[in-house]
Amino acid sequence: MEIRSGVELPARRTDIELHTSDGLRLVGELAEPLDVPAVATIVCLHPLPTGGGFMDSHIIRKAAARLPALARIAVLRFNFRGVTSPRGHSEGSFGDGIEERKDLEAAIEFVTERGLPTPWLVGWSFGTEVAVAYGLDHPIAGAILLSPPLKRVSDEQLGRWSGSGRRLVAVIPEFDDYLRPDEARERFAVVPDAELVMVAGGKHLWVGEEQTRRVLTEIVRAVNPAALPLATEWAD
Repeated sequence: MEIRSGVELPARRTDIELHTSDGLRLVGELAEPLDVPAVATIVCLHPLPTGGGFMDSHIIRKAAARLPALARIAVLRFNFRGVTSPRGHSEGSFGDGIEERKDLEAAIEFVTERGLPTPWLVGWSFGTEVAVAYGLDHPIAGAILLSPPLKRVSDEQLGRWSGSGRRLVAVIPEFDDYLRPDEARERFAVVPDAELVMVAGGKHLWVGEEQTRRVLTEIVRAVNPAALPLATEWAD
């Protein structure tokens, strides 16, 4: 079977709830490898809620569908406050990237309580801004930024990552709607140790199987490179 858009590979999938410090209940899912322990964990922070972003935004959904089986990575995804998906509704309302710091805090607390290994943040678009602004407040190995707009992020916030001991990997599409390679090099100059991955032909939404595979490959390259190359076929 070819691994493509709608394929969901075997994993142990659990509906979960996160509880924020301001009393909100957020809904999500934890997908773990089925028969072996995870070697690392990614906490997925989805695109802009007011633009239709949610825990099922396609790159995040496909990461949860594939990476537990292909790369032994546990995938935690959830709806930010005020966001609804087929999994359900997260309480609260959009916090413009400020109140969402409490959502991230709740997710990391869940990871810690479950004893999940080596947590990384994987943000996409809006989710990258939450990761950059607040990720260093938590015990993470690093953050992977997919299509970072850096609109809500100051140079001061970004610069905190320099020399932090936490890896910062930014995956920049050539034809991004907000931050293209030349501008990305300028903005990330305040983090000389940041790892910039420029993707020729890439676009902000990473549409299509080729771009999906490239993004998932870059996630695994950072988190568990021993699992590369990712399989493109699965034996039923």
